[in-house]
Amino acid sequence: MTMSAGWYLRRLSRMGPREIGGRAGDAVRRRRWRSAPPHGPSVTGARFTAVLPAGTIAAVPPDAAKRLIAEADRLMAGHAEYFGVVRDDLADPDWWYDPKTGRRAPGGYAFDMPYRNEEAVGDIKQIWEPSRHQYLTVLAAAYAVTGDERYAERVAEHLRSWWAANPPLRGVHWISGIELGIRLLSWVWIRRLLDGWPGVAGLFEGNPVALNQIWHHQRWLAAFPSRGSSANNHVIAEAAGQFAAACAFGWFPASARWRADALRSLERNLRGNTFLSGLNRELATEYHGLVLELGLAAVAEADAAGVAVPATVRLVLLRMTDALAAVVDSRLRPPRQGDADDGHGLVVDGAGTDRWASLLATGDVVFGRLAWWPAVTGTDVRTPLLAALIKPTEPAVSRPASRPAHFADAGLTILRGPEKPGESGEIWCRCDGGPHGFLSIAAHAHADALSVEVRHDGVDVLADPGTFCYHGQPEWRQYFRSTLGHNTLQLDDGDQSVSGGPFLWTRHARSRVLVADASEEGVARWCAEHDGYQPSVHRRRVELTAAAKELRVVDEVRGPRRAVRLAFHLGPAITADLVGNRAVLTWARDGEDRSAVLDLPGQLTWRAHRGETDPPLGWYSAGFGRKEPTTTLVGTGFADGVEGFTTVLGFRG
Repeated sequence: MTMSAGWYLRRLSRMGPREIGGRAGDAVRRRRWRSAPPHGPSVTGARFTAVLPAGTIAAVPPDAAKRLIAEADRLMAGHAEYFGVVRDDLADPDWWYDPKTGRRAPGGYAFDMPYRNEEAVGDIKQIWEPSRHQYLTVLAAAYAVTGDERYAERVAEHLRSWWAANPPLRGVHWISGIELGIRLLSWVWIRRLLDGWPGVAGLFEGNPVALNQIWHHQRWLAAFPSRGSSANNHVIAEAAGQFAAACAFGWFPASARWRADALRSLERNLRGNTFLSGLNRELATEYHGLVLELGLAAVAEADAAGVAVPATVRLVLLRMTDALAAVVDSRLRPPRQGDADDGHGLVVDGAGTDRWASLLATGDVVFGRLAWWPAVTGTDVRTPLLAALIKPTEPAVSRPASRPAHFADAGLTILRGPEKPGESGEIWCRCDGGPHGFLSIAAHAHADALSVEVRHDGVDVLADPGTFCYHGQPEWRQYFRSTLGHNTLQLDDGDQSVSGGPFLWTRHARSRVLVADASEEGVARWCAEHDGYQPSVHRRRVELTAAAKELRVVDEVRGPRRAVRLAFHLGPAITADLVGNRAVLTWARDGEDRSAVLDLPGQLTWRAHRGETDPPLGWYSAGFGRKEPTTTLVGTGFADGVEGFTTVLGFRG
C-alpha cells in the first residue's frame, strides 16, 4: 500500500501547527542523520544491577513453568506462528524475510524504506514481529527456570545475529519507534533473566556491539517521539522502552536525561491516553492491554532501580486494572472493540496462558483485588516476576465499591444477566455509545457507533468480527472496520464515519448515551444515538431482561427516508437456520448443546451471508492475520422515520 498525495494532504489536515513544526524538524534531522551514524560513547566498568530478588524464580507456578518450557522447546526447534503464518525457520532467522509473501525487505537508509508497500517490502508486520525479540524473552525465561544453557546460548546467538544484520539506521527495523521501544524492553528482560549464565556480561555490558545498539536505540527514541495526532499507544511503548533501558542500562552520559525525559513522557501520555474511568482512550481493547503491560513493566524498572515515579503513573495503572476487571465476561474475556494486532508489551509465558487473567493476577498482587473482581484461576510466569520488582502501594484514592457497568467518559456500557446455579450461564452485552477513537485521526477506531456485542457464557453470539489486517489488503482493512462489519445499522451503503486511509478518519460520528441503567428489577437498559448520517439520527435502545433471558434491540432512524442495512454478525461457533425473519441459533459449550432464537425486524428482507469475498461479508478474525467464515445476517429495506426496527434475542434453557 503506497500512500497517495491525497492521503498526505488529508493526513496533514488532521495536524495542528505544533505537530507540523515538530514533524518538519524530524524531517531535517532524518536528512542530517543520513550520513554515517556516530558510534556510541565508550563505556567502561558497566554493571547490571537490576536483577531479580532471590527466590523469585521459585515462585513461578509449576504448570506455568511447564507451558513456558514447552513453548521454549518449540522455539528451539525453529517453530513459531506469527499472525496466522506458521514458521519453521526460527532456529536461524532471516531478519528481513516475510514468509507470508516470500519477499525480503530491501536494505538502505531506514527512513527511505517504503514499509507500507507490500509489493516492495513484504508484510511489514511479519518482518517486524520476530525482531521485537519477545520470543527471546521466552527462551531467557526458560533458562531462568531450568538453568539449561541451551536456551541462553540460542538467545546470545540470535542477538549477535540481529545486531550484525541491523546496524544503526539501516533497514526496516529502524523505522518505527514502537518497535525500538518494545525491543529495548525485551533486551532489559533478557539481560535480567540470563543473569545466572556465565556469558551474559560478555553479551551485554562487555560487548561493544551491544552497547552501540542500546545507545543508538535510545538516541533514536529521544529524537523521534510520536507526535500530536500519532501520540497513541506508540508513544507509550517508546517511553516505556526508553525508560526501562535508561534505568537498567544506565551506562551512558545521556542516561539520566533519557530516563527523566522518558518518565515525563510516560506520565503525561499515560494520563492523556486513559479516561478517568480507567479505559484506554483509543477504545481498542487490545491496546488497553498493551498499554497496561507497558506501564507495569516501566514501574517494575523504576522500582528495581530506585527511581521515584509520580503517583499519577500508579494511579492510572490502578484505574486501568479495575476497569479491565469490570468489563470482562464470565470467562475473563474483555470486549472485542476497535483495532487489535496481538501486540504485547512483555512476553515471558508459553502458549495457553491467558493474557487478561495474567494482568488481573498482577493487579491483584500490586494493587489488591476488590471484592467484586472476577476470580482468576489460571497461572502465569510474568506475575511473580513483576511482583518481585514492583513495590505494592496502598492507593490513596477511592475505588469502585461495586462492579461498574457504565463508563460514561468512554461511552461503554456492559449489560449482564446474572449467572445462577443450574442455569446455562451469563448473558453479557457490550453497548457502544462512545467517541470515535482517540485524537484527530482516530487511527485504531472502527465505524461501529451503537454496535452491540453479545456473549452467552463467554461464547460470541452477536460478535464483533475483529481486525484481521492493517497493511497490504485494503479491501479487507476497509471491511473489518466498516459499519456493515459491525452489529449496527447502516444507511445508504455508507459508513457512519469517513475514512481517509487505513489509520485515518477524516470525519467522526458523534455519539451520546441517553440512558444507561442497570435496574434492580432485573431489566438493564441502554439508549444512545449518533449523528454520523446527517441529517438523519440513528437512535438505538437495548434492554436485557435477565429472568426471561431476553435481549431486545430497537433501532430508530429520525430524518428523511433512507436505504437501510441492519447487520448481525454471529460468532464462529454459532450455526444459524434462517427462515423469513427468524433465525434459530445453535452451538455447543463444554459439551452441552445451547440455543437461542433471533427474531429480526419484519419490515426488512433478511439474507444470510457467509465467507463472501466480492465484496467481503461474513467473516470473523480471532487474531491478527487470521480470518474464518462465519454467518452474518443482513436485513435490507428503508427507514421512513416513523417506526423502528425491533430485534429480539431469546436464549433457551
